[in-house]
Amino acid sequence: MIRPDYAGGSIANLMRTIGDACGVPALPQAPLAARYRLEARALARARNIVLFVVDGLGARQLEANGSGALREHAGMRLSSVFPSTTAAAIPTFMTGLPPARHALTGWHMWLEEQQAVTAILPLTPRVGQPFAETPAQLTAKLFDHQPLYPGMHRPAWVLSPREIAFSPFNTFHSRGADTLAYADLDGLMQTLSGLVRVPGKKFIYAYWPLLDSVAHRFGTDSKEARATLAAFCTAFDALLETLPGSDTALLVTADHGFIDSPERRLVLLDDHPELAALLARPLCGEQRVAWCYLKPGAAGDFQRYVARYLAESAEAVPCAQLIDDGWFGPGPAHPRLASRIGDFALIMRDNWTIKDWLPGERRHALIGVHGGVSADEMEVPLVSIRV
Repeated sequence: MIRPDYAGGSIANLMRTIGDACGVPALPQAPLAARYRLEARALARARNIVLFVVDGLGARQLEANGSGALREHAGMRLSSVFPSTTAAAIPTFMTGLPPARHALTGWHMWLEEQQAVTAILPLTPRVGQPFAETPAQLTAKLFDHQPLYPGMHRPAWVLSPREIAFSPFNTFHSRGADTLAYADLDGLMQTLSGLVRVPGKKFIYAYWPLLDSVAHRFGTDSKEARATLAAFCTAFDALLETLPGSDTALLVTADHGFIDSPERRLVLLDDHPELAALLARPLCGEQRVAWCYLKPGAAGDFQRYVARYLAESAEAVPCAQLIDDGWFGPGPAHPRLASRIGDFALIMRDNWTIKDWLPGERRHALIGVHGGVSADEMEVPLVSIRV
């Protein structure tokens, strides 16, 4: 298992360093360790601080399949947060807080406020009718953390694909920044190239999601994923050619990496009715780390079943132990964290996954997966280029 290095080597620590450079009040975790050679004082002198988050770009994937300037400057690695997934990591990028503090813990979350398993990024129930609240009411009800941007001493910009740029989740977490939506990779690079020419100091957060969706569908080492990464590397090289004279500190990293999981490595809850009978709610979290809510008094039977029938594929860990051991970052833990992870975590071994299906859900298969604690999922690159 690769644990998040909140002492100085995680994406949360990167955000502390960026926050310090931009005048944000001190965040709960330490800045990046000295070995990364990225100090807030030096970063603050740049006119433009650009943070590029490439969704799903694991460190191994960049080192093996990358090209151009990104590949040339690869080598430094950060850990993601836990779980290693967009739903937990993107809020860390946009708030500077570790999951212990923002309490967003996976794609599917049980929300006591809604009494429903919820897909947290689109803010929709896992099954059934949409919530009755307006987007503004829903985000105010569910989120009490603050984004980084209002506390910065320089203007902030958020560049997001137009499909999600003004979603309720993004709108909440982009408060204090100006949001610009782009249509495709060329549009993103052109927008960024023009923005760094705007006079004055600024911070720019640029998010590119395509590699993640391609890796989910085809696998992280597929020809499709390699072509998608190659296109980004080429566009990034072209961007660099437009930046001389702009005084830009360009940082590139990711929310998580990927691991491929074939169908034979999938544990279907339908095949384990005795285990399903111990659960009070559907599985939550991710296919690589599932949050399990147990019926009263079922903990012993749950542990015995996992040890007997799933020992090859999963480890059952009490969620309270994960909090106490610091997997979610430095505390004190958010008061809703415990309710959003349940009683036990099923942490999947090797490249195993686990899945349940609810009536009415559209079934689909994922080849590339993330959320777990393997090196391929947990380790992301840190590329730092000063132009």
